[in-house]
Amino acid sequence: MASAAAAAPGVRVVGGWASPFVMRVCVALRLKGVAYEFLQEELGKKSGLLLASNPVHKKMPVLLHGGRPVCESLVIVQYVDEAFAAAGPRILPADPYDRAVHRFWAEYADTKLPAALRTLRGMIDGDKAEAAEQVASALGQLGEAFAACSKGRRFFASDDVGFLDIVLGSYVGWFRAAEQIIGQPVLDEARTPRLAAWAPRFCAHEAVRDVMPDAGSLVEFGEALRAGPAVSASRP
Repeated sequence: MASAAAAAPGVRVVGGWASPFVMRVCVALRLKGVAYEFLQEELGKKSGLLLASNPVHKKMPVLLHGGRPVCESLVIVQYVDEAFAAAGPRILPADPYDRAVHRFWAEYADTKLPAALRTLRGMIDGDKAEAAEQVASALGQLGEAFAACSKGRRFFASDDVGFLDIVLGSYVGWFRAAEQIIGQPVLDEARTPRLAAWAPRFCAHEAVRDVMPDAGSLVEFGEALRAGPAVSASRP
């Protein structure tokens, strides 16, 4: 898998197609028009390249740029914005205060959403009703943040996809998968109308649509995870 625009030598992404954190890196590179090689990790295993590139956390994603590893999705997205500043649109806002606000809400999303979504998916034990309410509460806060940050524009910082869109938008596929699993809306038009309207715009963006996994494939992937590491991680 590779983006289709201006190639930068030695840009590789180590990750898995179903990971929202890996997706962030791909969207950032595509937004900048930077071609990359995607190195798919095998389900239930960690490659020698991944372990050597991220010896501290031993997790994907890893961006390899000129052979040098950059780890952690939020760090990588910001690195892409700076390393390829002359290519494509700005990802983070230009104003220092606006950047700080967007970083705050990015950390908020990554604090509030992952564990609750894993509970909804049945990956960890927990009360699904409570987890659904935790997600709804967090999305309510993020919906208010969207109203304050967007100022009537299509995305969080402008009329184009930016940092906070990438961070929150990477969860949209798993929101939709969770909806199939629990049989109720996660991005609820009644509770979070702004985000419910924003999500399809994000998914339709040219930097996003080819790397946004569909809900059915994610549900199958979750079932494969629960079945054990013998099942292939190849994308359907």
